[in-house]
Amino acid sequence: MTHRVLADGIVVLHLLFIGFVVVGGVLVLRWPGLALVHLPAACWGAAIELSGGICPLTPLENQFRQGAGAAGYPGSFIEHYLLPIIYPFGLTRDIQYGLAAVVIVVNLSVYGYLLHRHRRLDTEVGQQNSQPGKPSVNATGVGARIPSE
Repeated sequence: MTHRVLADGIVVLHLLFIGFVVVGGVLVLRWPGLALVHLPAACWGAAIELSGGICPLTPLENQFRQGAGAAGYPGSFIEHYLLPIIYPFGLTRDIQYGLAAVVIVVNLSVYGYLLHRHRRLDTEVGQQNSQPGKPSVNATGVGARIPSE
């Protein structure tokens, strides 16, 4: 029973990880510090799809399933759990490339927007700070006055 619960827990963890890889960039819009965790995860997800590799969680899940007396499954997590839901046929390299492209495009879009927003804010703060007599924003976010000449 314990092995089966562990195997099922890994499936849930795996699914959450895939969700984080695909849409985690949207969370970074709200919590920019999350990028330190999300960028490596997104790169890993894209690399696994592009290489045709199998995530280490898949063999671990299979090991627990076998420990519980159930047969493991061949192939990847996506092929076993998600493709039967999303696609009526098996996983092909073209589908893997497509999944990788989705991960890359979604995340490049989000991070491109974040970079654009960050640069725009830096420019606005720089322009504001360069105007004498205007309130400026320092690193702490506290307004200060630049003396007039």
